Amino acid sequence: MASATAAKVAPGLGRVLPGWAPIAALLAGNVALALGPWSVRWADSGPVAAGFWRLALAIPFLLWLARREGQVLLGLPRDLMAAVIGAGVLFAADLASWHVGIETTRLGNATLFGNAGSIIIMGWGIARLRRMPRPFETAAFVAALAGAAILMGRSLEIDARSLVGDLFCILAGFFYAFYILLLQGARARLGNWSLLTWASIAGAPFLLVLALARGEPVWPHHWGPLIALALGSQVIGQGLLVYALKHFSPLIIGVALLTQPVVSVAVGWFVFGEALGLFDVAGMALVALALVLARKGEPSPEAEAPSTAA
Repeated sequence: MASATAAKVAPGLGRVLPGWAPIAALLAGNVALALGPWSVRWADSGPVAAGFWRLALAIPFLLWLARREGQVLLGLPRDLMAAVIGAGVLFAADLASWHVGIETTRLGNATLFGNAGSIIIMGWGIARLRRMPRPFETAAFVAALAGAAILMGRSLEIDARSLVGDLFCILAGFFYAFYILLLQGARARLGNWSLLTWASIAGAPFLLVLALARGEPVWPHHWGPLIALALGSQVIGQGLLVYALKHFSPLIIGVALLTQPVVSVAVGWFVFGEALGLFDVAGMALVALALVLARKGEPSPEAEAPSTAA
């Protein structure tokens, strides 16, 4: 129909959303996720325990949102449930690795290496096409890498004292890439809040056991940072990102994840008064250009087609 490109009906929401809503959700979700490391730093629990509370405190809100939107929670097919549980465990492994890294390296390094998985996602997005990438797709890939390299190369600090933390963040990036790819397949069959509910339920016990095994303090004295982490990163950030998974190819998702370093640089400038130079602006512009090029290179005006094709 003529209105198909102007508006989309979001599954499980029961209402029409304008065509710009998915891309807005994708970008807003990444902004929310980029702010998460500050909450981890401010939490007085252990780093892995902070990941547990991020999931555990979010579960009631996710359940409420899933029920409110009429999304299916029970009676899921076995293969779908296995995929969601597997994604939850991968996400828990990502949080454990990343939070340990955040505690032991610079936030700039953590943001860079924690998003290393975006390269895997972009590469998978091109490989699954089973053809040579189009000029727009190639240009998007190159622009994204160049922009991220400029941004994080300006703040990256290699130090033997932070090497272990850097390695944990790189490991987290790999876990996160496979979490996104596994969840994108499940997203074609299930609502975003239902997916996040089950993924959080699957991941929380894993993180709690690991935190206890590490001897971390689990029960916090101050709940503010952990509540902000649960609502800002898990409910809002992951909620918007998982909603967007149904509407975009892995290439666009991977490029969009690189907006998180952009947010980190912008926050450093706006909140902490860090210098913002010409190279920083150029890096931001390249990442923005990459997202535009990747979107323009989509083969169909129906953006969700790559993830819903039978």
